[in-house]
Amino acid sequence: MDLRKLKTLIDLVSESNVSELEITEAEGKVRIVKGGGAMAQPAAAPAIAAAAPAVAMSPVASPAPAVVAEVPAGHIVKSPMVGTFYRSSSPGAKAFVEIGSQVKEGETVCIIEAMKILNEIETDKSGTVVKILCENGQAVEYGQPLFVIE
Repeated sequence: MDLRKLKTLIDLVSESNVSELEITEAEGKVRIVKGGGAMAQPAAAPAIAAAAPAVAMSPVASPAPAVVAEVPAGHIVKSPMVGTFYRSSSPGAKAFVEIGSQVKEGETVCIIEAMKILNEIETDKSGTVVKILCENGQAVEYGQPLFVIE
């Protein structure tokens, strides 16, 4: 497992409600525990074992206090996973939906990237998009409201 992938996993655990994550791959096994640091147990990659504690022990800024915003009435499309929210399929592409867009059930409304995998998020209700609750490139949590549809 390369150092960038390990850093991404550490960031995902630190930004989520997950307290422990363990991944086993051909190169070895990694276990990340929030609050207790990270432990790497590679089978054939001693360089990662030396680098992992340095990454895990680097100071992590505590998240800013969450500002509770009032969500308008309507159907809420929530994030099914932890990841990074994107409104379009690529940086220069047109957004999947805008405020005022008509959507049908099953239509893609955004992408959430998790561990370098792009997951298309579909709406579970037809209607009009009245509010977009996330910024492009923003980290999102499981169950976080993304869109309001009426």
